[in-house]
Amino acid sequence: MTEQQPYRVVSRHPGFELRRYPAHLVAEMQIQASFTRAPIEAFRPLAAYIGGANRARHPIGSNTPATSASDGSEKIAMTVPVVQVEGEWPGAYLVQFVMPATFTAATVPEPVDARVRIREIPAQLAAAIRFSGRWTEQAFSQRATMLGRSVTAAGLQPTGAIRYARFDLPWKPWFLRRNEVVLPVVE
Repeated sequence: MTEQQPYRVVSRHPGFELRRYPAHLVAEMQIQASFTRAPIEAFRPLAAYIGGANRARHPIGSNTPATSASDGSEKIAMTVPVVQVEGEWPGAYLVQFVMPATFTAATVPEPVDARVRIREIPAQLAAAIRFSGRWTEQAFSQRATMLGRSVTAAGLQPTGAIRYARFDLPWKPWFLRRNEVVLPVVE
């Protein structure tokens, strides 16, 4: 079973939900690529990290047993969504794997690959719109525009970059995929 990033719905507005997300950790990688290519290029290093390519050699994957010298093995669920955010320079994107809530900054394994970094995302209030369909830049961009307009119409002020969230594996039929566009707003 895949763990889903927790949040609490604060209110529902025309066109979006207002959610409160707790602070959480992400494993992220910045990629210089197109919107469509960025998650593809980041997937292998990030998947390797959660699969055990870390200093503790501790798998974080959903079906991989994690061994410990003291207690044998345990399964640690992978968390969804996989998130994509515009990067620090034009044409760059941050691709993020949300870490399971059981990890803290002190307990999350350190990546071996220097391109993968662990970062804590502070608790935040955010507007979100959910949709099914293909993972195209146009599909996400249309929803991002709609969300931005709906948030402004509701009298809320955006405070950060839009996050594009994918919840399903690539081989799931496109019409069954769960996607979200999430926009942090001022408290």
